Amino acid sequence: MTIAHEVERRRTFAIISHPDAGKTTLTEKLLLFAGAIQIAGSVKARKASRHATSDWMEIEKQRGISVASSVMQIEYRDCVVNLLDTPGHQDFSEDTYRVLTAVDAALMVIDAANGVEAQTLRLLQVCRARNTPILTFINKMDREVREPLDLLDEIERTLGMAAVPFTWPVGMGKSFHGVYDLRNSRMRVFRPGADRIQEADEMVADIADPAIVERFGAELEQAKNEMELVTGASPEFDRAAFLAGKQTPVFFGSAINNFGVHEVLDALADLAPPPGPRAAIQREVKPQEGKFTGVVFKIQANMDPAHRDRIAFVRVCSGQFERGMRLTIVRNGKSIRPGSVVSFLSQRRELLEFAWPGDIIGIPNHGTLQLGDTLTEGESLQFTGLPFFAPEIFQQVEIADPMKSKQLKLGLAQLGEEGAIQVFRPHHGGSLLLGAVGQLQFEVVAHRLQHEYGVPARMAPSKFHIARWVTCDDARELTRFIEANGHRVAYDAVDAPTFLASANAELVVTQELWPKVRFHALREHAGLVFQQRLDG
Repeated sequence: MTIAHEVERRRTFAIISHPDAGKTTLTEKLLLFAGAIQIAGSVKARKASRHATSDWMEIEKQRGISVASSVMQIEYRDCVVNLLDTPGHQDFSEDTYRVLTAVDAALMVIDAANGVEAQTLRLLQVCRARNTPILTFINKMDREVREPLDLLDEIERTLGMAAVPFTWPVGMGKSFHGVYDLRNSRMRVFRPGADRIQEADEMVADIADPAIVERFGAELEQAKNEMELVTGASPEFDRAAFLAGKQTPVFFGSAINNFGVHEVLDALADLAPPPGPRAAIQREVKPQEGKFTGVVFKIQANMDPAHRDRIAFVRVCSGQFERGMRLTIVRNGKSIRPGSVVSFLSQRRELLEFAWPGDIIGIPNHGTLQLGDTLTEGESLQFTGLPFFAPEIFQQVEIADPMKSKQLKLGLAQLGEEGAIQVFRPHHGGSLLLGAVGQLQFEVVAHRLQHEYGVPARMAPSKFHIARWVTCDDARELTRFIEANGHRVAYDAVDAPTFLASANAELVVTQELWPKVRFHALREHAGLVFQQRLDG
């Protein structure tokens, strides 16, 4: 069992989509078809006792949405598949952006009725910025949806990448008969599924057979014409173009009915790349290297409410991980020997002895590890690319019971560490300030404060509307700036100084008054490197 062999077996990908496109349902069905679970949770039946395996947080079960990223490891054929389900809701895009730094490919889910939606586009821009290969699954073909040719055209126009269909739908809605596999020249006949895998699907090899033509009628004839058109117009699949993020293989199906999922799972095994080199400030790190390196891309508090735990999700970047090995946290030089490291099937965890590049491991800790931390066997390395965006909405948090202030500070500190919300400590003291990308983040934080920390809290509007992290080559100049603007300066979870403004004009004037100070809309945790915010 060599590192190179284990690297070749790994497929690490995220599922991305606009809310309600069926992403979490597809996640469930991929687990089902890989044999990881025997029964899929119903995402929509919110009052039922079953919920999606990837939705573990209480508020997710109540609302039927995903607001936290989940990690699942499954084995399929000879591959070890690490699947990361991300929040679809735009208010939690920061968590999704960070997850996308930990994967080697993405599976984009598109609602066939709605086509490419705003959040899909924004997430895709992040993938394109990293040249992440993308597979596309067009979902909900069992409903009355848009024409498949229109959908392909929209993908190409809107996303700027060539769409290469691997399967093609025969009909839609009540007349949806199945999908034709363009690679293997056979049709998988649609039969409404349930939450379990039933007997094998019916496969049709000869769609020119008169009995088959009569059985599927006009829909089959239309599909044949479309397939002839699309195979003539679409480029041949080019693996190099796919790996560069310039081509996307397209699959059609209905996740809720277990349909079209098999083809997607096979494509992930066949097409998605194994782990590749990763950029650090000092050098490029290759996965086949003998020494272990890893990066913390996510922290989750209270996955097990009974134990008040915090799990650091670590992407293994190189070498072999062994339980109990000595690791160095590069940020502060401290050593740790993680002994109770876990692998995931969402909220189900198993102790693991070994892990390889591409794997996602969970290290329980009590605040020792932070988002963006690099772990090595001693080498001074800092992986790059973990983004924190300047908040767009601010609120102050108030509690009715002053006796709960200690629990409030603890809860906010932990939620800030995991990136659920950005917590700012004013330079001159006073109430903690919360910053978020979207309103729903505040609702989730209030819910979690009450249910996980026992602190009923109320969110109150803040006078601030803009935040910019500040840096300066001259440390004394930065100190002077902070002292002069103390009433508008706060510190975030890693004590990075932040300038707060009520309006854009205030920010512009301050920038003119302090030309040596740099103001940043995006903070990259690694060594506090800053860059411009991604467009979109």
